Amino acid sequence: MKRKTTICIGLIFGMMILLPGLAYAQQGFLQGGQVHGNFQLDAQYYEPDSAIGAFEVPEKFNMNAYADLIYTNDNFSAGIRYEAYLNPLEGYDPRWEGHGIAYRYARYRKGDFDITVGNYYEQFGSGLIFRSYEEPNLGYDNAMDGVRVKYNPAKGINFTGLMGKQRLFWDQGPGIVRGADAEFYLNELVSGWQDKKLKVILGGSFISKYQPDEVITFTRDDSLYQLNLPENVGAFAGRLNLMYGPWSLTGEYAYKANDPSSVNNLIYRQGQGLVLTGSYSVKGLGITLSAKRIDNMSFKSSRTELGNVLDINYLPAMTRQHSYSLASIYPYATQPNGEFGLQGQVIYSIPEETAIGGKYGTDLSINYSLANSIETERISSEFPVHAPGTDGYESDFFAFGDERYFRDINVEVRKKFSKSFKGVFSWVNLDYNIDVIEGHPGEPMVHANVFIADMTYKFTYKKSLRMELQHLSTEEDDGDWAMAMLEYNVAPHWFFVISDDYNYGNPVENDQHHYYNLAFGYNQGANRISLSWGKQREGIICVGGVCRNVPAASGLKLSISSSF
Repeated sequence: MKRKTTICIGLIFGMMILLPGLAYAQQGFLQGGQVHGNFQLDAQYYEPDSAIGAFEVPEKFNMNAYADLIYTNDNFSAGIRYEAYLNPLEGYDPRWEGHGIAYRYARYRKGDFDITVGNYYEQFGSGLIFRSYEEPNLGYDNAMDGVRVKYNPAKGINFTGLMGKQRLFWDQGPGIVRGADAEFYLNELVSGWQDKKLKVILGGSFISKYQPDEVITFTRDDSLYQLNLPENVGAFAGRLNLMYGPWSLTGEYAYKANDPSSVNNLIYRQGQGLVLTGSYSVKGLGITLSAKRIDNMSFKSSRTELGNVLDINYLPAMTRQHSYSLASIYPYATQPNGEFGLQGQVIYSIPEETAIGGKYGTDLSINYSLANSIETERISSEFPVHAPGTDGYESDFFAFGDERYFRDINVEVRKKFSKSFKGVFSWVNLDYNIDVIEGHPGEPMVHANVFIADMTYKFTYKKSLRMELQHLSTEEDDGDWAMAMLEYNVAPHWFFVISDDYNYGNPVENDQHHYYNLAFGYNQGANRISLSWGKQREGIICVGGVCRNVPAASGLKLSISSSF
């Protein structure tokens, strides 16, 4: 890694020396060019607190930081990202430890072609067979390193081809990923369709990974078996998007060849995925209905990896992502080996100057989501379901499984009472399978209700006070919680926060802890700095169905961000 960093730094200084001459030779290459970027630092000083399970951290002070530097000039752009994990914050994979140039690319667009060499992020369709992206809050980054070419031969036709390897912390995964995507806007391609009210978009994708065979063995009936593993694994997907006035319907189906891995217990079953979403939207009303079926769709460029690394695809969660602290104690993690999901949402704006809407109107949101297992049957009486070295199981594509993974019913009301006072009021009712989602065998299903009141009062144009009151009630897991928070803002610069999450209903009396927090921050344009001190409960955080564990912690946190 040090050698790579030295080479990259040498290249940067070399470019600084050569660019003036290059600019002169190319008649002002740098003239009109722009440099922009951003910086982010998150650091924490850790204090041990055995009562909440926050143990001694050897380094005491850990840090995650990165800075992007991007140069653009007409059709050309290039960039680098420096990252430093010294050492990574607690809860992040320790393999992030280190620092150096983690991301670099050059991109050129001319006419119908768009070519990128180096690192890039990309997504085909909804991501069922391919999505390369980063999510710093999860410590997730599967950036591609290779070549990507985009081609638009005619209006309404888009082609993308790519090849490369995925990022694995400071290295690369062992598999080579290759893919192509095509998208067709029929209203621009078909004569006479340009002015039709019905809009039609068709798309298709293909992805394959190559990974050399390796020796993997398993034991069955006291006998040792060795697997014959596929070196090339392909997946394809087709998608359709229909739009007609306020109506829209999108769907994508994906198929993946057999791919025994550590995630699916080394079975040879093919994978399938289906996502359907329909919506209706007019002024003041929006309705969305979605359905999803996932069957053995883990797709990684390394068959032995577990966790949030080297994922070639992305399996979206059809659940609401809650931002309030108690509502987010039980987030949902997508189950790649099998999941049937449904979600429905209605958003309605009750008009102003009505009996219910009041003087300023009222916004109402109702959301329902459900995730169950898929139905599975034994392929023979000789083998149990998911037996390694077999096809795993049989499954009716349209059959809903009996085991509930997650259910969430939530209602949110946003109301402005006067020019100075407004509020958000929510109720969340959920079922959470802690056994499946967190891997805690034998734990009972969590049934919880969460009530939230979020109120803001403006004293002046610049000064406001926001108060949150939350309560979570459950008879399972850690029992009842209460939360209170006050946030004072002096726009556009200062904010001050005091909060406490209190696990007063924990069945273990010695674990009925307060998780208090004090914070303040300052904003100046695109610059922001915040400092906080307090305690953090143990749990998991999820973004879009991808999650990471968060350990209990206590201490001082610093966050700095800037862009230019």
